Amino acid sequence: MKTERGDLRERTAVVVGAGPAGLMAADVLSAAGVAVTILERMPTAGRKLLIAGRGGLNLTHSESLDTFLGRYGAARAWIEPAIAAFPPAALVAFAEALGQETFVGSSGRVFPKAMKASPLLRAWLARLGARGVRLLTRHRWTGIDAGVVVFQDDNGQDGRMSADAVVLALGGASWPRLGSDGSWQSVVAGWGVDIAPLMSANMGVLIDWSPVFSARHSGSPLKRIIVTCGDRQVTGEAMITATGLEGGAIYALSPEIRSALEAGAGTLTLDLRRDLPLDVLADRFRRQRAKQSTATWLRKVADLSPAVIGLLREASPGGIPADPTALAQLVKALPLEIVGLAGLDRAISTAGGVRAGEIDAQMMLRKRPGVFVAGEMLDWDAPTGGYLLQACFATGAAAGRGALSYLGEATDASPRAPVTASNQS
Repeated sequence: MKTERGDLRERTAVVVGAGPAGLMAADVLSAAGVAVTILERMPTAGRKLLIAGRGGLNLTHSESLDTFLGRYGAARAWIEPAIAAFPPAALVAFAEALGQETFVGSSGRVFPKAMKASPLLRAWLARLGARGVRLLTRHRWTGIDAGVVVFQDDNGQDGRMSADAVVLALGGASWPRLGSDGSWQSVVAGWGVDIAPLMSANMGVLIDWSPVFSARHSGSPLKRIIVTCGDRQVTGEAMITATGLEGGAIYALSPEIRSALEAGAGTLTLDLRRDLPLDVLADRFRRQRAKQSTATWLRKVADLSPAVIGLLREASPGGIPADPTALAQLVKALPLEIVGLAGLDRAISTAGGVRAGEIDAQMMLRKRPGVFVAGEMLDWDAPTGGYLLQACFATGAAAGRGALSYLGEATDASPRAPVTASNQS
């Protein structure tokens, strides 16, 4: 006989990871009356969410849903149902139900009016606590043994906890100091689950600057530029670092940059004056230089910053071209060779993870019934701009709904196993 929905109060779930995806899964489960315990390896919940909030907490984006879904590239086909079921409008309503009013910025991005994550996180944790959700911090998940969740507390003591369903939301591997270090891979791969290699996404690129350029221009912004990699162009800004480039225009090209490097042709092309056509720029370079230095002349006739002039010198070992057309062409299409990617410790997000074919429509692992996966553990990639958080919230909600469906379909042949732990926390 099927278990009735009303009996969900007799069911238990363990959520591993207290980031946006894990907390959302816990929210969905606890709202239905399921007894939820969250295991979090860090001392507090939502650490990466709080870091994201330092930049204003870009929750989602206000563009049309079809355009929005297109930002997920090849992952759209399987991630679309989760986002369609919990779209940007639902995320806005969720935030406002927690007392966090939102607004749409000039770029279409959606932010809480508080412009930070802490008020939303506090209200969310309070709501979960009022429903009886237990949050056990400093508890590191180590696996599932015979259907029992296994973990280790901060004293190194082993613990075991039974549950009727488990949601894994352990994140990717970016910013590991905040809790997501990718260590779950060995456990999940041991179940025979296929995992795409975890790679940096929304990351900076490494460029072999000369010592002089690096010392002079590290920290300088590049504004009004177009960055091209392969067949794709992105308009925006970038920042010169001591080892390469970072910034929105670079992050948005993450998939193309990774593909180019894999093909052995990692080159970026920068249009350093996107607002000036080539012929107009060439005409400006035909003006008399008089006794001005090259840098002063370039600044006056084309409004080039010291950093841009430095880039022109970097790309011209034999000297900045004297021919006006050649110089204009260099400004409009300056090539930079990428020698590598910034590491996962500095990447904003992670590409790779549990492949789509390993989960069913309910976000449950096909090879591990009763175990669901959400957030950056899954193999999807998205640019900044609200798409990262939206997918984490949406897949967390989808995993929570999937777990509810699984619990509701449980038969009397698999009765509820009470939550127990060998070390009481």
